Amino acid sequence: MEGEDGDTHIDENEVSDVYLPGESINEDEQLVHDETSYVVYHEAQTGSPCLSFDIIQDELGDNRNGFPITSYVVCGTQSTQRPNHVIVMKMSNMHRTKERQDEEDSDSSDDEDEDLDSKPELETAMVLHHGGVNRIRNTKFGATNLAATWSERNSVHIWDLSKQLAAVDNAGMMQQFLRVDQKKSVPLYSFGGHLAEGFAMDWSPTAAGTLLTGDCRHHIHLWTPQESGTWHVDQRPFSAHTDSVEDVQWSPNERSVFASCSVDKTIRIWDTRASPSSACMLTRTAHEKDINVISWNKKEPFIVSGGDDAMLKVWDLRQFQKGDPVATFKHHTAAITSVEWHPNESSIFAAAGADNQVTQWDLAVEPDNQVAMECENNDSEQNNNNNEKLKDIPPQLLFIHQGQTEIKEIHWHPQIPGLIISTALSGFNVFKTISV
Repeated sequence: MEGEDGDTHIDENEVSDVYLPGESINEDEQLVHDETSYVVYHEAQTGSPCLSFDIIQDELGDNRNGFPITSYVVCGTQSTQRPNHVIVMKMSNMHRTKERQDEEDSDSSDDEDEDLDSKPELETAMVLHHGGVNRIRNTKFGATNLAATWSERNSVHIWDLSKQLAAVDNAGMMQQFLRVDQKKSVPLYSFGGHLAEGFAMDWSPTAAGTLLTGDCRHHIHLWTPQESGTWHVDQRPFSAHTDSVEDVQWSPNERSVFASCSVDKTIRIWDTRASPSSACMLTRTAHEKDINVISWNKKEPFIVSGGDDAMLKVWDLRQFQKGDPVATFKHHTAAITSVEWHPNESSIFAAAGADNQVTQWDLAVEPDNQVAMECENNDSEQNNNNNEKLKDIPPQLLFIHQGQTEIKEIHWHPQIPGLIISTALSGFNVFKTISV
């Protein structure tokens, strides 16, 4: 409602219309994010799209809640027009949303200086990568940060990120990196034994330097670090899947156990102590279409999976072969492209889909009967319309984040509670919602 002074005033008695993803909007309307729903919201661009990334664990401390925020990320580009790169990014000076700053810093005196000081900063250091990066994963091996990359040219490379990290932290080191180190950067180790390109890749959280890589020919290879600074890649693949291996996940607790999912619609559990031909311990058909992604809960015996059927399913490994999933959610309207459990909250996970949504879920939430009763008793026509829209939304769905195009991966920051980074064809989002 517009007042006499030309400003827009909100009628507190006016009921807003609820918008759900997929609904059409008028040509003169535009969707914008509600800053009151975010504690943190930032965007970043890298030029060429980076459709896979990982968060680098830093030395700034765990469970940090202060501002401004700093995060280190390693990502890989997928360009058909330009050379591809492995990029280390330092995103720093990231503050709360303006809405949150206004609430908590209302006594600030110098708005202009504060605006200058609150601008986020991005430093990048990149090295050439042969072929597009299908997937990239980071680990700490001793004192060294490593990244493994799946190249679209059927090969897998391991990179030492030390000089790139030093460059984004220090202007003098950046000059040295650009002048000398960038041109000389080559992988520590490369493996060209896969018969096709792939996407599945995971570093072991319990056996430092141990890696799994799975390809589109349904083969999974085990990498073991050697004292010489190289890796031994077992030429005998784990090959029980009958179609492309889309994702692999090590058990967070057992160093010889991992899970995999495939276009063959199955999830399999393996034990590397057995020979590859007999290592598959458990298997079950888990989705009606290709299974794209899985995530293994760090605290509970649960795996969450997402597939081309747009379904999210949570599996209890204690009744994996015979029992139904402990939870099934059908909110997304297109293929699930990424899932990940919260690193500290065992009931919470996030998912992303080809419908351009990132969703946050909490298995511990139950339907609120009191709220449902109040909705039934409210005879406002607009409220009734909104209630009708919301009746099929699962109560476990905490939050829907939109605004990106072709979202490919999401990761919770392991050291900043509730912070999510997502990557898409349209760039990166860094956000923390009021829900988690």
